[in-house]
Amino acid sequence: MELKYAISKRRALRAFEPIEILDEMIKEVAETAVRAASCANKQPWRFVFVKGKEALSKLHETLVSRNYWAKDASMLIAVSSKKELDCVVGNREYYLFDTGMATAQLMLAIVEKGLVAHAMAGFNSELAKKALNIPEDMNLITLIAVGKHSEDFSKLGKKHQETEKIRSTRKPFEEYAYIDEFKG
Repeated sequence: MELKYAISKRRALRAFEPIEILDEMIKEVAETAVRAASCANKQPWRFVFVKGKEALSKLHETLVSRNYWAKDASMLIAVSSKKELDCVVGNREYYLFDTGMATAQLMLAIVEKGLVAHAMAGFNSELAKKALNIPEDMNLITLIAVGKHSEDFSKLGKKHQETEKIRSTRKPFEEYAYIDEFKG
């Protein structure tokens, strides 16, 4: 799959059907993530790939109610980092930017495999860190639900059933990009 195609196919879908996630696939997508650029090549990202039944169950307990659908994902990925793992230039802390770039590459690699990668913010960070043994000083940035998309939307609430069917719109160029100077 070409990059442009993977980007066009990436969607935050919520309907999942079970699929076996192999360690080999995890290593392949992680290798894509580790190739992301980072300040001074510090590679500040840390990923926990959660696919075991018991570990998933613990992590499910940390999700907010609106992310009920993520319990049907075959894997959840915890993305974390901290300021001390990356460059700080003046008041710019690069760890979030660099981890974001690696996470985007990871998600596109998952989409390239024909799967869904849906990042979410709706979880209790402290409980999730405890469940996964992530050190307290790390910033748990996001959880990513991964799985095979299902055409059966019956487990989703009405609102999510509707959003599953249509592609969200994007802002026109003029609303987010400028040439030569900021005009917002």
